[in-house]
Amino acid sequence: MALKLIREFSHVSERCHNLTRKREGSGLMIYQRTLASATRCSGTGLHSGKEVSLTLRPACANTGIIFTRTDLSEPVTISVGMKAISASSFATSLENRGVSVTTVEHLLATISALGIDNVIIEVDAPEVPIMDGSAAPFVALIENAGVVEQSQPRNYVVIRKPIKVTENGRWIEIRPSRNTRISYTVDFEHPMISKQFYETCFPGRAFQKEISPARTFGFLSDVAELRSKGYALGGSLENAVVMDDFGVLNEEGLRFPDEFVRHKILDLLGDLCLLGHPLIGHVIAHKSGHAMNHELLREVISSPECWEVTELSEIRTREMRQAAMPFRERQRRASV
Repeated sequence: MALKLIREFSHVSERCHNLTRKREGSGLMIYQRTLASATRCSGTGLHSGKEVSLTLRPACANTGIIFTRTDLSEPVTISVGMKAISASSFATSLENRGVSVTTVEHLLATISALGIDNVIIEVDAPEVPIMDGSAAPFVALIENAGVVEQSQPRNYVVIRKPIKVTENGRWIEIRPSRNTRISYTVDFEHPMISKQFYETCFPGRAFQKEISPARTFGFLSDVAELRSKGYALGGSLENAVVMDDFGVLNEEGLRFPDEFVRHKILDLLGDLCLLGHPLIGHVIAHKSGHAMNHELLREVISSPECWEVTELSEIRTREMRQAAMPFRERQRRASV
């Protein structure tokens, strides 16, 4: 599916370009960021089957990520966050005042992984376009627009104690860590998938190279039932990996031997964006999905003793003080 980019500014300054490269290469970022210019794309909604035009616009510091439905007589905005979650079946859906936007996870994962804090997302339909089933077109969209640093410090959700959600042999857990790390295991009774494990860290180039190209996937045996319920109406071999009982139906095959688990990490990263701030913690998932991802986030919010929101400078100051403590004192505080 062709990606159509429409630049609204003629160029991005060299200063902004250099700043973006420097911050991406230095790990966690101190300051908030937004786009250097507006940029657009169009495509088909995976579940609705409708044509969608999407525009990303720069936003002021502390704006956050906001969807705007522009196809309505009066545009309705939907702020990305836990309170906006309206559905978890086959995609993540957000809602405000009875107006929703769905299949947001691939775009949110890209925005999160590329370190964008503030952006306005305009869509003229109730669904984000699926593009080729991966996040790679959204990476190209944002890299085309450019990224600029803003004057306000960035806040992080820092996990201090483990939090876990389990159900019927499936589970997802988040543990303290110095960075954002995701470890994921999938296990399907299918010869092309079976059991796959993948682990990666963010931020960095890992997302662009290892995660963003991984496409959504499904089984041919499920298509008729899904469409009877109003799902996958825009699905095709151009925007999803489809499998019969024996193998992959797409002529080009897979982009990675373990493309399936990589895509599940993509979905999870998009769901983690709903926390409202970048995460510092290690997420370990075993056969999770959107519903369980959302349940973990609810458990995080309901366990304020297990996390804190703080700036990177405060995190690093605390780490330096802790490193300077005698070993016995660090042990004592860790046990409290």
